[in-house]
Amino acid sequence: MAFQTDSGENIIATIGIGKVSGDPVIIGNALTGVAECTADAAGLGTLSRSGTYLLSVKGHDGTSNAAIAEGDKIYYKVGATPVLNVNVTGVLYGYARAAVTSGATTTINVTLA
Repeated sequence: MAFQTDSGENIIATIGIGKVSGDPVIIGNALTGVAECTADAAGLGTLSRSGTYLLSVKGHDGTSNAAIAEGDKIYYKVGATPVLNVNVTGVLYGYARAAVTSGATTTINVTLA
């Protein structure tokens, strides 16, 4: 028999040293969310796994500038600035709730995947 240990919506995890509340986070190669607090000295913090957040997203696909339409998939790409964009070699992070002009970095609502 399995027992639920948490709802999975907010989890305590190693989110990364230097992460602050509101930062997009990836753990491993697939677990994504938003930092709910500033990580402690060991990088431990609370990760929100559901909802819609105002996040910085760049209209870039990893090779060239690309416009983002409402509903487009947003990916987390380690090493990119900002880490959220439409580069399909990244990890699916969520869905754009507003448009981003090609090449622009804009703060928009993103619904977590």
